[in-house]
Amino acid sequence: MKQLVISRVSKLLSFSLVLIMLTGCGFQLRGNYLLAPELQTIAFSSVDQYGELTRLVKQHLTINDVNLVQKSDDKIPQMRMLQDNLDRRTLSVFPNGQVAEYELIYTVRYQILIPGQDIQNFRFELNRDYQDDPDIALAKSRELSLMLREMRKEAANKILRDMASIQL
Repeated sequence: MKQLVISRVSKLLSFSLVLIMLTGCGFQLRGNYLLAPELQTIAFSSVDQYGELTRLVKQHLTINDVNLVQKSDDKIPQMRMLQDNLDRRTLSVFPNGQVAEYELIYTVRYQILIPGQDIQNFRFELNRDYQDDPDIALAKSRELSLMLREMRKEAANKILRDMASIQL
């Protein structure tokens, strides 16, 4: 009886340890987006062909079994990445007049053209606060680049969620 209790406790502790390790490292299940069958083949184009957002959206589409084609005809839906733009606005300043905090505004615009339907225009913004400190400029520039990368990942996920919500 004692061995059975010890066995169950050790299994529970092992399971808890694995769960804590997976949570601690940032692991998340990816989950597929359920795209309409008509969107399983799509002509993709972008104003910034080599941009990070374009790369991420293509990667997400490929992971979700979407066939990307370069040339389009009138029967294939089209996705056009029109703009991804980063702006910043001053939120606060130090007593000496230097900027202490910015609001980063990442704007994305794209279109989806489905044959026989009107053009669907999409636009959204992602906002983040960014505290600047001129004394640690190198660390802050690294933090800014990581924040921009995360904003682009979030934008790519949002684009796929928007596509999954399209009813044909």
